[in-house]
Amino acid sequence: MNLSYCPFSPPLKCLKSVRQPSDRPKGLKKRDKNKYMAKTIDIDIELQKQLDKPQTWFCKYFPARIRNVGEREIADRKLVFDFKDGRAYEEVARRTATAMTERYGATCADIVFSPVPASTREKNEIRYKAFCQMVCELTGAINGYDHVSVCGDRMTVHENRKAERDVRNADVIEFDPTFFSGKMVVVFDDVITKGLSYAIYANRLESLGANVLGGVFLARTHYKVR
Repeated sequence: MNLSYCPFSPPLKCLKSVRQPSDRPKGLKKRDKNKYMAKTIDIDIELQKQLDKPQTWFCKYFPARIRNVGEREIADRKLVFDFKDGRAYEEVARRTATAMTERYGATCADIVFSPVPASTREKNEIRYKAFCQMVCELTGAINGYDHVSVCGDRMTVHENRKAERDVRNADVIEFDPTFFSGKMVVVFDDVITKGLSYAIYANRLESLGANVLGGVFLARTHYKVR
């Protein structure tokens, strides 16, 4: 049986609240409000637990609107764009494999490698199918690509801030819960900013019985050039 979820629900600000204030049910009695707040705090703790796990990233990503960057930053930005389009997967796979073998060694053979899915089935295949295969060939890790599928298209939150509620309410990802149960998992994502996409995805895997060891990322978003 496959289980579905939306990988980008819900957006948080500094992990203070899982839901936006406007999402909180109106007309709650004081006792019910306390229960509601306790539940959101528990979820926050679960996501923070994922963010506290080891994270590895290879370069800094400066969004295109950041102009005062040097040649190195421009090259790293191009690498991110190329990877998203499936053109630079070999270089990123080699970096990812090196990071995994340095941290986990021979244990890689017992670890599932699973990326946070892209926003559409087509993008997910272009970005991750060959990439995951190469990472697992280089490390001996177990390929989790075929056990998480994108069954619909969704907007990413950063593509349409005004439609955040629609984005996070869309069920577009299906898991193979039997496969992930009892497995150690390393999660990959192309860019980490606040880390919420990674944390929510990792938390969902653990709800299926997996043990997420940490995350590997191509780049981390930066806004100030030093």
